[in-house]
Amino acid sequence: MVDFDRKVEDWNKARAVTPEKLEAARQVLEAVRAGGDVIKVLRRYPQPGGGYLAKHILVAAYHQLVASGEWQPDPALLARIRMKPVRSLSGVTTVTVLTKPYPCPGKCIFCPTDVRMPKSYLPDEPGAARAFQNAFDPYDQVCSRLESYAAVGHPTDKIELLILGGTWSSYKRDYQEWFVRRCFDALNDAESATLDEAHARNETAAHRNVGLVIETRPDEITPDELAWLRRLGVTKVQMGAQSLDDRVLALNQRGHTAARTLQAAALLRAAGFKLVLHWMPNLLGATPESDRADFARLWTDGYAPDEIKIYPTQLLANADLYAYWQRGEYTPYSTDELVNLIADIKPGIPQYCRVNRVIRDIPSTHVVEGNRRTSLRQDVLAELNRRGMRCNCVRCREVRGQAVSADSLQLVDLIYQPAQAEEHFLQFVTPEDRIAGYLRLSLPESGGPALNMPDLEGAALIREVHVYGQALAVGAGAEGAAQHIGLGTALLERAAELARAAGFRRLAVIAAVGTRRYYEARGFERGELYLVKPL
Repeated sequence: MVDFDRKVEDWNKARAVTPEKLEAARQVLEAVRAGGDVIKVLRRYPQPGGGYLAKHILVAAYHQLVASGEWQPDPALLARIRMKPVRSLSGVTTVTVLTKPYPCPGKCIFCPTDVRMPKSYLPDEPGAARAFQNAFDPYDQVCSRLESYAAVGHPTDKIELLILGGTWSSYKRDYQEWFVRRCFDALNDAESATLDEAHARNETAAHRNVGLVIETRPDEITPDELAWLRRLGVTKVQMGAQSLDDRVLALNQRGHTAARTLQAAALLRAAGFKLVLHWMPNLLGATPESDRADFARLWTDGYAPDEIKIYPTQLLANADLYAYWQRGEYTPYSTDELVNLIADIKPGIPQYCRVNRVIRDIPSTHVVEGNRRTSLRQDVLAELNRRGMRCNCVRCREVRGQAVSADSLQLVDLIYQPAQAEEHFLQFVTPEDRIAGYLRLSLPESGGPALNMPDLEGAALIREVHVYGQALAVGAGAEGAAQHIGLGTALLERAAELARAAGFRRLAVIAAVGTRRYYEARGFERGELYLVKPL
């Protein structure tokens, strides 16, 4: 670990803000404020020791000038100097944390094994590196990430908390509860004796939780597990499908069938959770042709995930798959084969699904053979452009920082049929077919999964409400921004009309802890695990 520790030390030194750097940053900011291009201005002011100022130095200088009263707040200037603005252009800011190393029930041959990390993670992946640096302490991980976001100018008042690491459901429940509570303590900047207390504090905290995500396996999903996840405050579940072909699943020792994945997906939807499926091309026994057919089953066989992560199998020396490759029983796809495969399947993704990733952040030095490019998404988009094609997934149609005129938006109701439900993807779209906001409404079929959750009896479910645009402070507005112009309320009203017309007596919403009061202000009342509104 010597090399990794040195990287962390060098990273910390590079981020240090000295008085000399702050003074240099002032000159840059004045030039940018006068209308100069940020990158061009930075090149005009190289540091005495060589190199250029980092953007987080500009952000620190901006905050210091505002705090001293020397400058008035200038949100437009802050937006221009913000580092990687795409991280919060979806409307929320994501904080990723990892659980401690712990045995996983899975025996998958493609997973890397490192005793220092949770199963399937490596210590120098970006998010994993931060966790390792903080000894997997949830409080320290969240605080560290909030500080780094603030340093580069990102808002941190609306936080999606993403808990990764092995199989969440295999950890002991007392550890799970402690882990979540300590994450909330960090968001609240206050210690709480119980998880309920931490949740209550967060309803009015400076860093409100607007989504809580965990990852697990299909064979861990049961009604009892879903009730437990709701008590923790979970709103979204990432689940490793990997393949929908039982032969491929068995060859890779996945330990469950495609039917079990479909059952788990139906259970999650019936309980209102957002569903993120992981899908892996190039598993042992797969071919590009079989992968194309397999991917199509996601949309034709009832899985219908709300989001998807495409994780091409990567050949790593510390995975069991390595021995198969050594024996000549496994061949990784080339970069060109992967780009063409994903370019073939991406245009067929429905408008209701968001593609979060098309590759893992595994450093290329770990890859033994096959694709080593981490810019695979950009390569695929370039190939689609060459073909004159486009992807219609949610991520490719987000309005992001584009100015929005409420009068120009059209409300579109996309209806589809996953297993045991009718889904309505209500979306406000611009004339250019960009999504400004959306709502996921689920109308469960009669005789669907039995959950034994009183809140959901006779209820239609709102599984997600999301409005796009650069993340803004709670209650704030910005000219042309999609957030805070009433789109969420309008979507809720339309969902209530559809549920009522379909014969449902109640409307339930799977609210994150930090959004409970938003829904209460719109007529919802607190149930045991959900917020409910009579129709």
